[in-house]
Amino acid sequence: MKPFRDKRRDSRSHQLAKGGAEQAPRATGTASGNRTAPRVLSRRDGALPAEHLPLILEVAPNADYALLDSGAGQKLEQYGPYRIVRPEGQAIWQKALPAENWDRADAIFTGDTDEEGIGRWRFPRTPLGETWPLKHDGIDYLGRFTSFRHVGVFPEQAPHWDHMAGLIAAAKRPVKVLNLFGYTGLASLVAARAGAEVTHVDASKKAIGWARENQEMAGLLQKPIRWIIDDAMKFAEREERRGSRYDIILFDPPAYGRGPKGEVWQLFEDLPDLTDLCRSILTPKPLAVVLTAYSIRASFFAIHALMRDTFAGMGGTVESGELIIREKSAGRVLSTSLFSRWVA
Repeated sequence: MKPFRDKRRDSRSHQLAKGGAEQAPRATGTASGNRTAPRVLSRRDGALPAEHLPLILEVAPNADYALLDSGAGQKLEQYGPYRIVRPEGQAIWQKALPAENWDRADAIFTGDTDEEGIGRWRFPRTPLGETWPLKHDGIDYLGRFTSFRHVGVFPEQAPHWDHMAGLIAAAKRPVKVLNLFGYTGLASLVAARAGAEVTHVDASKKAIGWARENQEMAGLLQKPIRWIIDDAMKFAEREERRGSRYDIILFDPPAYGRGPKGEVWQLFEDLPDLTDLCRSILTPKPLAVVLTAYSIRASFFAIHALMRDTFAGMGGTVESGELIIREKSAGRVLSTSLFSRWVA
């Protein structure tokens, strides 16, 4: 998501990367002790938004991406032309496809620092380069074999991207999007292609560099995207003081992370403040705020209640649930994350 991503993704499958001995050097929000002054929160007046839950957003196999099979703590995925095997702690069932299907993998994440190849990957068939071209819904971007098992895209987010693009198109007016913890920029590219003016914030210089490559790869250099290397919380605080406002805000925080100047983010301590900040930097006629939460020991009801409280008095609906990926082999699903989104 670590040369390129934070701790959230693999702490769910803690045995290999972010929860293990190796720590990803990615940054995220701001710890309570690092702010100039603590944010004073109080419960907002007004009726709570309507609610829709549980909402299960599913990604089915398609030409760009497919979960081919899973089981025994692993998953077999198809990214463009390549079959990739990676660990998956939630796949506690047995594999449905025979071994020969898994043996045809082009890349396998081993977690073994003694393995030859890029990062901790093994290439059983043909040695592959660090990057390769991928596509999402007609948007070209670069996949990359990172040492923390990531490849540069989280396909389970596609329903959020499609929903956002629909809101932008339906608005029939200029729309400003803020993408916090933006990683390699797929959400930002989708928003920009749909016609929005985008501000993309990530604390990792390498992730921002990768995102810029993706913008060029996608042929969207003419689209208005600001790429900002910064701590998410501090950036949001400055935007509040400057009076900058956004119609759509995406935030995808980790359970734990560090910012570019050593800021520490703890999800349960800092998420209420950041959620409150997101409300404070919305335009008078906002469209949506989307929170995705990976790797937390909580029900989606926790973030659902936080979002409803935060957006009290604003009307709209808070929709909460899980993002899942449907497996091609036996139709089982992998739950990848919790989410909650306020929609006007």
